[in-house]
Amino acid sequence: MDNQDPESSRSWQLTRATSLIQPRGGRIVTEYFDVGQSRSLPWQRRAQANQLLAALRNLQRGFSAVVVGEPHRAFYGNQFGLTVPLFAHYDVELWVPEIGGPIDPENEAHELVMSVFGGMSKGERNRIKLRVRTAMAAQTLLEGRYLGGRPPYGYTLRDLGPHPNPAKAADGKRLRGLTPDDQTAPVVRRIFDEFLAGDGLFTIAEGLTANHVPCPSAHDRARNPHRSGIAWSKSAVRVILTNPRYTGRQVWNKQRTDEVLLDVDDVAMGHTGVMRWNPRDKWVVSKEITHPPLIDDATFEEAQALLSRRRQKTDGERTRKRTRNPYVFRGLIYCAACERRMQGQYNHGDAYYRCRFPQEYALVNQVAHPRNVYLREDALTDPLDTWLASAFGPDRIERTISAMADAQATDDLPALGTAARATIADCDVKLERYRAALDAGADPAVVIGWIAQTQAERTRAEADLHATPNKSSQRMSRTEITNLVQALGDIVTVLRDADPADKAEVYRQLGLRLTYQPETQTVRAEADLSAHRGVMGRVRGGT
Repeated sequence: MDNQDPESSRSWQLTRATSLIQPRGGRIVTEYFDVGQSRSLPWQRRAQANQLLAALRNLQRGFSAVVVGEPHRAFYGNQFGLTVPLFAHYDVELWVPEIGGPIDPENEAHELVMSVFGGMSKGERNRIKLRVRTAMAAQTLLEGRYLGGRPPYGYTLRDLGPHPNPAKAADGKRLRGLTPDDQTAPVVRRIFDEFLAGDGLFTIAEGLTANHVPCPSAHDRARNPHRSGIAWSKSAVRVILTNPRYTGRQVWNKQRTDEVLLDVDDVAMGHTGVMRWNPRDKWVVSKEITHPPLIDDATFEEAQALLSRRRQKTDGERTRKRTRNPYVFRGLIYCAACERRMQGQYNHGDAYYRCRFPQEYALVNQVAHPRNVYLREDALTDPLDTWLASAFGPDRIERTISAMADAQATDDLPALGTAARATIADCDVKLERYRAALDAGADPAVVIGWIAQTQAERTRAEADLHATPNKSSQRMSRTEITNLVQALGDIVTVLRDADPADKAEVYRQLGLRLTYQPETQTVRAEADLSAHRGVMGRVRGGT
């Protein structure tokens, strides 16, 4: 584990284990050896180690003891203390060469020695991380060496000859560098020129899409199979404008990997890596120009200054507007043309909901969509409250409850659960394929990004699966709906004069979904109490 030469490590550990047990009549019947997985992962998250733990539970396991070839690679931090009780529980001995035989769980000296190995393992990993990061920073700053990863949009890779490290050169590894791409380099220059001429990010993105210029994900589909690539976005333009590599200098440490707890309620599950952006002052930029620049330093600095001024102006306006009034219908209003959520926006002190679906995006997706769709909040509040007053008033409450009971779906099993299970299975297949690609020598920076995205997709699917109601809770009885309506309080008398935050909570508990049709300027309102079944409290005691 954590070894540059897995076969050599495996052979060494097997030799040590064999030399320990052969004099006592023992023999190796099976092996568990994890390759390409960090020692910081707990045993339950290592493929081979987890198989070993599963084998302990099998009475027909075929072995009576487990030999650890190198304890400082098998146990990291406090992992020994979390793992050895399982061996004791299943009456399987754990042998370690450093102790000269089996570990005695009741022996304090044995426990102390193994704890020292766990601390040594953690310290060694931290030292390796520090050495690697220091070396990469020096290679970037002093040599401007290309350290891997996908080339930025506008560049492609070229061969610079054998690797300067003799050992790596003997393995056939070669140096690579950036060179301008004939198709995309002119697009980068165009983006900087238009931005400095006064065009905004959105205008630039629309212009590129209108001119049928492939966006970065469409240009390189092999590295972006997870993206639609239908059109340019503002974020893609911003990334290009803020990338100092276009000045001809190499850049490293734009992102970092933070280790966060995988489960805050189960610390023993260990940590997982989360990619986060570093501030500009943490970036390492080469002193000299190392590849052909697409723009000069003056152009880049002028673009950064302009971005900073616009950002400060926008942030200031947004801060002032957000303090005036919360959005009552946040996350509840959908545009009928594209079925996307409408976003809140303040204009002249009034709250609006906007759907800004670019014309070029709509054309690509064959969607008939206005350039901008606006809905004023106060134009919707009074009609909606009037509808609720009429629907939940004393004279109509019985009919409303009956209609809601009759409108419930009759399907026994929601399609969401089936789709979530299919997604989880598909993600598992992808993860295995990505790990195999790493073992085969694929670019780690690229594959790790794929793995992170697939794991995030799998987590979302698991959340959807857990949130899927079971077969017996699909339909609510008329009595249950009545109780939920009563739990909301006196809707009619409170809504009109309620605090905006209280009113928003009532709308949320009612399960409102508002669909705005821009052509007819009408809103379809739907309430789904079944989405919020269970205990409902009164909002701030008043609604």
